[in-house]
Amino acid sequence: MCGIVGLFLKDKSLEPQLGALLSDMLITMTDRGPDSAGIAIYGGAAAGKAKVTVQSADPEGDFAGLETALKQAGISASVQVKSTHAVIEIDAAKLAGIRDLLAEIRPNIRVMGSGESVEIFKEIGLPKDVVARFEVRAMGGSHGIGHTRMATESAVTTLGAHPFSTGSDQCLVHNGSLSNHNNLRRELIREGMTFETQNDSEVAAAYLTAEMAKGKDLGQALTGALDDLDGFFTFVVGTKSGFGVVRDPIACKPAVMAETDQYVAFGSEYRALVNLPGIENARVWEPEPATVYFWDHEKVA
Repeated sequence: MCGIVGLFLKDKSLEPQLGALLSDMLITMTDRGPDSAGIAIYGGAAAGKAKVTVQSADPEGDFAGLETALKQAGISASVQVKSTHAVIEIDAAKLAGIRDLLAEIRPNIRVMGSGESVEIFKEIGLPKDVVARFEVRAMGGSHGIGHTRMATESAVTTLGAHPFSTGSDQCLVHNGSLSNHNNLRRELIREGMTFETQNDSEVAAAYLTAEMAKGKDLGQALTGALDDLDGFFTFVVGTKSGFGVVRDPIACKPAVMAETDQYVAFGSEYRALVNLPGIENARVWEPEPATVYFWDHEKVA
């Protein structure tokens, strides 16, 4: 089943409200997936800085003294703990090696996502509890995506929750099921990608990461997915500056979009959008099958 939402803000005056707006959209989709939930917020970091969102089953043990441990390893960092997650801010130049370092000094920590902009929070539980746990309503930003999951093919775990992030500032939420994900996973492993779960959605995220590493933008990578991914799917994807949506050629999963001068919004159902400001004046439509919809802050006039 699953419910997905996304919000791409054109109007900077709405940016302080991003977390609150996206939280309400996600909570409205609770009955589409009550077992776990997650949200990605693109809010940017200070100049020259990057962020790494990590999760731990033992946050008191793993996060205690983490700043000191990183400093002793040659990394100047600040650590903001939010329940089972923490956001580590470091110099952007140190981002490439941070995963290996964290695996060495805190082997039980799991990296949820990293980049100059994104923060990712996901856990087992209802959307209302997940967004409250991580104080998502107080977060500002330029765009974000969210997912509430009904696990039909794998266990209910934190790592199995969406969004999935397999590249810097890139993440994906998915409603549907891929049929060729095992073959594709093997091909991507040969190309150097690594995987944390057996979830087909992580394969889709890794595919997009690999395609963008070849020089494609998000829109081009999503277009390629229509040929290379088999099954039925609706993807909502975020990058540092971009926001994309694509449905498979059959498009059996529900989806609706709305656009105004202030924002672009996506929901699995229209009821997820009804409380957005100015929705009564929005252009509302069902995204077409096998059609890529793509917005980028760097390309918005």
